[in-house]
Amino acid sequence: MKHFTVAFLLLTSLAIAASPRQLTSPRDESSAVRATVTDYIEGYYAGDAARMEKSIHPHYLKHVISVSDGRLRMTEKTGLQMVQDVRQNGPADQPKSEQKEEITVFEVANDMASVKLVTPHWTDYMTLAKWNGEWKIVSVVLEE
Repeated sequence: MKHFTVAFLLLTSLAIAASPRQLTSPRDESSAVRATVTDYIEGYYAGDAARMEKSIHPHYLKHVISVSDGRLRMTEKTGLQMVQDVRQNGPADQPKSEQKEEITVFEVANDMASVKLVTPHWTDYMTLAKWNGEWKIVSVVLEE
């Protein structure tokens, strides 16, 4: 019985240690997060609503902070609104030479990630979540 208990504990420990979460390296997760953000911004630039849509979580919300007449203003946009805008407006009106992005993955912690997306015209601060095994953008905050 003693051997059975030791064997059971050993096998249970090995099963936990070999779970998929443990087998994925931080570099792999960071690359997957970066790919999701790339789909988002390049989908926007190209007017590819389907590409953008696959990068966003169903509960996505974008907060746009602006200052007008010295007053702070905040507007919101849902994922559905973002995708519809891209679908209706087509490719971004920026010249190709300005369709650049710099993506900084600040941190990946379990199933959450924090990212900064810098373009020539704005900076997005993003929160992503791993949902059904895929990274999705949950929230974006930017200042105009």
